[in-house]
Amino acid sequence: MLGRANFLALVGGGRDPKFPPNRIVIWDDAKQRVVITLEFKSDVIAVRLSRARIIVVLRNHLSIYTFSSPPERLQTFETVNNDFGLACLGSKHVASPGRTVGQVNLFDLQTSNNTIVPAHTSAIMALALSPNGEYLATASENGTLIRVFSTASSAPVSELRRGIDKAMIYSIAFSPSSNRLAVTSDKGTLHIFDVLPGASSSTEQQQQQQRPSSRSSEQSASHTETNKRFSLLGKVPLLPKYFSSEWSFASAKVEGTGRNSIGWTNEDTVTVTSIEDCKWEKFVILNAPHTESGKALEREAWRNFVEGMDIPYSR
Repeated sequence: MLGRANFLALVGGGRDPKFPPNRIVIWDDAKQRVVITLEFKSDVIAVRLSRARIIVVLRNHLSIYTFSSPPERLQTFETVNNDFGLACLGSKHVASPGRTVGQVNLFDLQTSNNTIVPAHTSAIMALALSPNGEYLATASENGTLIRVFSTASSAPVSELRRGIDKAMIYSIAFSPSSNRLAVTSDKGTLHIFDVLPGASSSTEQQQQQQRPSSRSSEQSASHTETNKRFSLLGKVPLLPKYFSSEWSFASAKVEGTGRNSIGWTNEDTVTVTSIEDCKWEKFVILNAPHTESGKALEREAWRNFVEGMDIPYSR
């Protein structure tokens, strides 16, 4: 769906599809009719929409089209096998896996310049572009590190550590100000990071209202002690690299199971929508003087958005 507009991108699937899986149909809900149709030689894995562009993800290709009738193909890129349909469409860039494992293809929509970012040594599993267009965040199939790059120079600007053990990253998303990054994985935990060192304090100054935390939890205390330990070790020379990575300043348990998607409603509020069990959870970042970071993450609300229905999810 295109933001809050009336356009929907539809691709056939399921047991009795109305459209074949190799066809994209753009539906105008205001006019109640199909306005654009695109057909390909192989199945469509994913679609991204903006007011000016249509991004089509096939298993080994990504194509950029104008959002017009008829659409005009502007660019096509080869990618590694992209069975998860990884692609990000930002205000200035398009990001997708490159032709080589671990690389990211970063295309500038304004200049048409294409840059290869050597992000990881293993396969890319998650991508995100910041709202201000300045940052690209990536995670690999190892799931221990999230790397943030400058879209202007492709240079790394920070390395964020989710943990030490391997995990599958489900979702990564920047906050509205682009100063924070939220991450979920199959470990069932939501982590919140500062994108850049010192970003937390500058973000706090921009906030007009802060909600003090009246609750404390063993999880927050444990998280604080872990961060404090690794923060001190990171200042000791010649130690392994994971001691110098930036750890999350707050985390919380996600109750939903399986794959999920992160959304930010404001700089202090994060939602996690679990696909398999149709659960929506709302988390808030609170002031917490008892923690080293001064922040804590707590679940404020949740609900099942589909009652009495068993909707299987498969990839």
